[in-house]
Amino acid sequence: MRTRHALTATAVAMVCVGAGIPASANTSGTSTASITVTGGVLAITVPTSAGSLGSRANSVGGGTISGSLGQVQVTDARSAPAGSGWVASVISTAFTPSVGPAVPASAVSYVAGVITQVGTATYAASDPSGLAGVAVVVTATAITGDNSATWNPTITVTVPGGMAAGVYSATITHSVV
Repeated sequence: MRTRHALTATAVAMVCVGAGIPASANTSGTSTASITVTGGVLAITVPTSAGSLGSRANSVGGGTISGSLGQVQVTDARSAPAGSGWVASVISTAFTPSVGPAVPASAVSYVAGVITQVGTATYAASDPSGLAGVAVVVTATAITGDNSATWNPTITVTVPGGMAAGVYSATITHSVV
């Protein structure tokens, strides 16, 4: 019986030792993961009030008054297809005083200045010399992914001769498509 217990003990020991080492070890595995980037909107942000663009002494012959409008920013988070773009435009009302004739919007010019960009796109400024009708000011083309452009335009008003002294106000409206 001793031999049978010894054989049984040896067989059990071999099974226990063999159970600790798998017959074939698989030491790698793969997982598939994904993320989703959702599109946003195309938006434009402008200063709510530019304040005074400047002043000059009244002159019979007229002259120009120029000043900074404040930061304008277009943000394009549409995740639009590569190569798409957008166009920013502006229009102005006449600069009107409390009494007397107005300075027409056709006498208002716009210079975008330096355009600071984020993302991949090609930007071009148009710098229109009259804002009586809708005028293109900045165009973005060759867009790849989300992007933004920021500029601080200079507004120049050509004041005709013979205008009355006073504060003249206008509304300058930006849009983007």
